[in-house]
Amino acid sequence: MKEPAMDDMALARQAGSDPEAFGELYERHIRKIYNYIYYRTGNYHDAEDLTEMVFQRALRHVATFEDKGVPFTAWLYRIAHNLVANWHRDRSRRPVVPLDQHVAVSEVAEHPESEAMAHEETELLMAIVRQLPPDRQQLLILKFVERMSNAEVGEVMGRSEGAVKSLYHRTLNTMRAEARRIEEESSEARSVKDEKAG
Repeated sequence: MKEPAMDDMALARQAGSDPEAFGELYERHIRKIYNYIYYRTGNYHDAEDLTEMVFQRALRHVATFEDKGVPFTAWLYRIAHNLVANWHRDRSRRPVVPLDQHVAVSEVAEHPESEAMAHEETELLMAIVRQLPPDRQQLLILKFVERMSNAEVGEVMGRSEGAVKSLYHRTLNTMRAEARRIEEESSEARSVKDEKAG
């Protein structure tokens, strides 16, 4: 008969002296942490590197980890958040243009028009999200990618559930307004182009 799985807190307490316990925590949480970092950076190479750094840092400090009444994953997300913030700060000092945005990919689609429109909408949404402050990006990733409840998001972000709801509402309003602004600018640009062509 299979032994019941240990909860994260018990594993975290054991992980300070037992590498296998930390390995179990790693296996449980690597995918979530990677996804979180990937959506914050938009680059799988950087996401892999930063995810590795999160778990290296966690391994170095797991012996001093204290149960403060929040899930172990909240600690991992906090480490990831701090590393991503540092990564963004470093990149702003020395901008990099990723090659994958400039390489033409030739894929044959059944409906190229609908695929192109879907791609444009996704690009627009990601551009809007990347303009948001880091805490709002984090909120969206935790809610929509990790599918966390407001209470769980609050634990990770160190906010009350009410504060998360309020931030979520403000974030959606900001995104709607930005999407409308971009659509209006695009519509005006098309009108000017049509007038010049006609």
